[in-house]
Amino acid sequence: MFYLPTLISIVEVLLVTVPVLLTVAYVTVAERKTMASMQRRLGPNIVGYYGLLQAFADALKLLLKEYVSPTQANLILFFLGPIITLVFSLLGYAVIPFGPGLTVSDYNLGILYMLAVSSLATYGILLAGWSANSKYAFLGSLRSTAQLISYELILSSAILLVIMLTGSLNLTVNIESQKAIWFVIPLFPIFIIFFIGSVAETNRAPFDLAEAESELVSGFMTEHAAVIFVFFFLAEYASIVLICILTTILFLGGYLYNSLPFFILDIIQYFNFYYLSYVFSGEVIYSNPLLEGLLYGISLGLKSSIMIFVFIWVRASFPRIRFDQLMSFCWTILLPLIIAFIILVPCIQYSFEIIPSNIYLF
Repeated sequence: MFYLPTLISIVEVLLVTVPVLLTVAYVTVAERKTMASMQRRLGPNIVGYYGLLQAFADALKLLLKEYVSPTQANLILFFLGPIITLVFSLLGYAVIPFGPGLTVSDYNLGILYMLAVSSLATYGILLAGWSANSKYAFLGSLRSTAQLISYELILSSAILLVIMLTGSLNLTVNIESQKAIWFVIPLFPIFIIFFIGSVAETNRAPFDLAEAESELVSGFMTEHAAVIFVFFFLAEYASIVLICILTTILFLGGYLYNSLPFFILDIIQYFNFYYLSYVFSGEVIYSNPLLEGLLYGISLGLKSSIMIFVFIWVRASFPRIRFDQLMSFCWTILLPLIIAFIILVPCIQYSFEIIPSNIYLF
């Protein structure tokens, strides 16, 4: 009985981590298929039905490859970098609420925890690039670190504006505060800025200057191969899924399905789908908690999938910009904009007397 709490904790972690890793595997397949469709080609379609097992074939190939490390590399840090990046990419899922109470840890400082964890992942990239003893890897890690630190300021400032509306750092409280209206509607410019910062924070095109193949071969992971390259690959896509879930939680109502846009409710009621109208109009089905939990999970999954699709769409649509343009865009355009909103939003709240009760003005 002494080991029971430990066993329950391990089971909870596995119940979150295993689906996340499977999701990451299929996001890679989805990206390749979606981009292939946008570029009028087939994409992976041989391994498994419709190419669904391509991610597992790639992973098996990399796991079975012989590993070759650089002669003058600092081997301990060389292996530690990818491990740190992957671990801190997965740690963020510990506070994600998949439904009311459906979270590994309903931490009151959940948003602060996620910002701290995402910041620590930068160290893995820096260590991997420096320890490889390669000019390309070192330049890539310096670029990536500068980019992540710069755009993290934009992300944290955008999150601050959401906190001003809710008055809490708890992710569940932030979701429940959107029962009346999703924050994407009153904070639409902030949502756009947050999305741009998310693309840059995850090193995605058109902001993937740290991995610019035309300039730096493969950036900070140039010298990494086989198993530890898989760690970097998993970390990148785990970060993408996590940032899309966080965007959904902060701006799109998270797991809520009863705050759907009003026109969807009108369509449901117009076609006399009374049962669906009952479910989606805010009524809670107390008699069937399993169905209710399933609806919460489907709601969060659909919204996050739409955000992931937009990430892929952006990658397929926009050309890569120069690194100086990337940094200039952050410091001279996005930062003044977000600071202006940080001044504007509290002024509007004070004028209409809608400041949350747990935020005090002195």
